[in-house]
Amino acid sequence: MAKTYYAILPSTPGSVEEEFNQNLDQILKITNSGLSPVRINIFADLLDFDSLITTREKIIEICAGSFDSYCPAVTLTAQPPEKPWKTAVEAVFIKTGSASVRGGIHNKIPYLVLESSAGRELLAGGLSSYKCPEDTRTAAEAAFDIVIQILEKEKMSADDIVRQWNYIGNILQMKSKFQNYQIFNEVRGEYYQRYRTLKRYPAATGVGMNHGGVIIDITAFQPAESVSLIAVKNPGQINAYEYGQQVLKGFSDKGRSFRNPPQFERGLLITGEGRSVLLISGTASITGQETVGIGDVEKQTIVTIENISKLTDPSRIGQLMAHPGMPGKKYGLLRAYIKKQSDFTTVRRICEKYFPDVPVSYIEADICRDDLLVEIEGEAEME
Repeated sequence: MAKTYYAILPSTPGSVEEEFNQNLDQILKITNSGLSPVRINIFADLLDFDSLITTREKIIEICAGSFDSYCPAVTLTAQPPEKPWKTAVEAVFIKTGSASVRGGIHNKIPYLVLESSAGRELLAGGLSSYKCPEDTRTAAEAAFDIVIQILEKEKMSADDIVRQWNYIGNILQMKSKFQNYQIFNEVRGEYYQRYRTLKRYPAATGVGMNHGGVIIDITAFQPAESVSLIAVKNPGQINAYEYGQQVLKGFSDKGRSFRNPPQFERGLLITGEGRSVLLISGTASITGQETVGIGDVEKQTIVTIENISKLTDPSRIGQLMAHPGMPGKKYGLLRAYIKKQSDFTTVRRICEKYFPDVPVSYIEADICRDDLLVEIEGEAEME
């Protein structure tokens, strides 16, 4: 289903709420051009976990009252944008009337179901209990429970998840011998084993956020018979789900000798109904399974972009589709997670060189390894 993306910053620095209202004004102006918002991601510099909860409730109330017939899927994460801003927004739109749109609510979490000739699509964001910020396992289990509940409510399953975003509070924190990210991977592996039957995984991102807890966003898709889903590997990287135990940090919190690796595809291609879209998972400066450019954000950004270029290579994608004449690609959106505020200028300069005219959100967040400084995700239309 064709989507249009905008990366939005406020016009004037202010409080989180003041800046969000400025961002919302821009979204409302865009809707006047024949587009309807279906997903809104807000990245904010929030004081603590309680302010995440209260600000999220206010934003959902504002969004629910700002659009005529439904509330878009809304996610608020404690991931600051570049200073001096306190908020940045990534907004996803569809052409008004291009699909039937139905809103739903589960545990006060709004989500949308879109239906078109391509299939049936569910967009859900901010899936979390918003409890237990210091207990990653409990928070992750609660988030996955909500994922499964919404899918079942809409007669879908975990097999239908095509894109997943995993926001893990204090992702690199070690408690005794247990790392928060590895604890999350253990929970993800347990839920996937219980609820998934497919051999392939979703495209996904797993990054940190401030103040603890776990939040999950998903896109689930039941394709029409004319549409195919194809896992896309990166020739320069080992599949994340095949990582060796030596690159995983911390022990299994269940006492198992084998630790679950991150379970996601490097990319997932959705092709049919005259369109081919590649969902690009969070990609970093990793060759094989080893980090490249330790301590050098410029090197890491360039290697990351090279990895994305390999993943999206039209000749490789054309072979997967049995369509060798594919001429090119067009990026619809990129999102760059940057470990340090001091590196924003460098990452933005390089991205603007390689991706002119592509909307890019620049967000401060820890990456899933201590030595990684940047991670980039996105979406590309294969033309």
